[in-house]
Amino acid sequence: MEKRDLTRRRYFKTVHGILEKNKFCKDLTVKYDSRLRERKYGVAEGKPLSELRAMAKAAGEEGAMFTPPGGETLDQVKMRGKDFFEFLCQLILKEAGQNEQCSQEAPSNCLEASLAEIFPLGKNCASTFNSDGAALGLAASVLVVSHGAYMRNLLGYFLTDLKCSLPATLSRSELTSVSPNTGMSVFIVNCEKGEGKPTAQCVCAHLQDHLTRATATH
Repeated sequence: MEKRDLTRRRYFKTVHGILEKNKFCKDLTVKYDSRLRERKYGVAEGKPLSELRAMAKAAGEEGAMFTPPGGETLDQVKMRGKDFFEFLCQLILKEAGQNEQCSQEAPSNCLEASLAEIFPLGKNCASTFNSDGAALGLAASVLVVSHGAYMRNLLGYFLTDLKCSLPATLSRSELTSVSPNTGMSVFIVNCEKGEGKPTAQCVCAHLQDHLTRATATH
């Protein structure tokens, strides 16, 4: 079996593992999108990282920036991520517009309340995304599962193009580093109609606390 097939199976397993432990929503439908696939590495596909680095060195390029013959450039991966993200924003706006019963009064056990308990949203979160000082309300909660190199480029788009704001404890380089396996990043995105580009605030990046808790229970 090719390495790409193994990577895809690991991705599917991760998605369903998350859903099995999900405490917030039931009967969710998983949608697969080819724009979330890992970066294509061409002739280096399935080979050890050491070989990719050797190719990059022979070409006089930095490993992370190197594009093997037949592989995707970083710009191509970024554009794929941008296309998916813009599609996702439009989908959310469409579904939110169809659901006129979306209430600003959130129950205490809803997802946004849980986020506030789990993650350090910060005192300026509401003022950043709700200028009228209203309580933070989420029109949608979206889980995106993908691969390290792809997510690195997507988060780079958040940072450079959307001017994503970061927590005081997180640096730009940390956000755009490759996430560890099952690392979790949380963002609050405002994609209101007629507001130009979406705005994004990073709540946390590459979080691994869930792995520590899982280890402690075994």
